[in-house]
Amino acid sequence: MDKKVRVYDDLQQSLDNALAYENGEHVDLRVTKIPSKPRKLGPTEIRGIRHRLHASQIRFASYLNVSCNAVQSWEQGIRKPQNAALKLLSIAKKNPRVLL
Repeated sequence: MDKKVRVYDDLQQSLDNALAYENGEHVDLRVTKIPSKPRKLGPTEIRGIRHRLHASQIRFASYLNVSCNAVQSWEQGIRKPQNAALKLLSIAKKNPRVLL
């Protein structure tokens, strides 16, 4: 029974700390900001990133560590990049040279 009471107290303290933090008070918390998911990119945008790098589909695929078939499918709109590839493409859209 003592464990249940401590869990409740810990939870209550955590909620109080979170509320204080949101109100701008200084609280000794570890805050982790989770970046938002990257926006989906269309075939034209992906092709544009590749063209700005003056890269063939094969070379572009090697920059992203994906298959050439994946790049072809993205540029034709058959498939959409997911997860890590989408994140890399989003970063490369802002600064294509980061892939080199």
